[in-house]
Amino acid sequence: MNIAFFLIPKAETAFLYDDYTVRQALEKMHHHGYSAIPVLNREGEYVGTLSEGDLLWFIVKGEGGEPHTKAIELLEKDYIRDIDLNKEYSSNPAVNIMASIDELLMRAMNQNFIPIVDDRGMYIGIVTRRSVIKYFYDNTMDKKLLE
Repeated sequence: MNIAFFLIPKAETAFLYDDYTVRQALEKMHHHGYSAIPVLNREGEYVGTLSEGDLLWFIVKGEGGEPHTKAIELLEKDYIRDIDLNKEYSSNPAVNIMASIDELLMRAMNQNFIPIVDDRGMYIGIVTRRSVIKYFYDNTMDKKLLE
C-alpha cells in the first residue's frame, strides 16, 4: 500500500520555518496545542522536528550549552535554526513518500507523527500515529478476539 493514502498534506499541517524566532515557535505551538512540530527551511525541505523539550533546553542552556535565563521578549533574536533538531533525544526523521507501511509502523511506535518528504527532500505532509494504528486495526486485527 502506498503511504500517500495516510498523508495529511502540507497545506493542512502546522509547521515552522527555521528562520522563525523562538518566540514565534512557542506561540504557534501553544496556539495549536502541539508538543512537537515539523521545521522546514524556506526552500520547503524538512529540517527536523522541534519539541517542547528542545525549546526548554535551548532557553535554559542557550546556544552552545552556556546557561542563560532570558525573558521571553529577548527570545525575539533567537531562531529555530539555532536549535539542534538532530539530537538523539529529539530526533523525528522524515520518511520518503515511497516508504513501506512497515516502516511507517516502526516509526509510529516512537513518534506521534511521521514527517513525509518527496525524492528531493521537500516536506509534503505528515502521517499520524492514529492513522497507522487505525489501518492496522481495520486490516489485520482478528475482530473475533475483541468480542
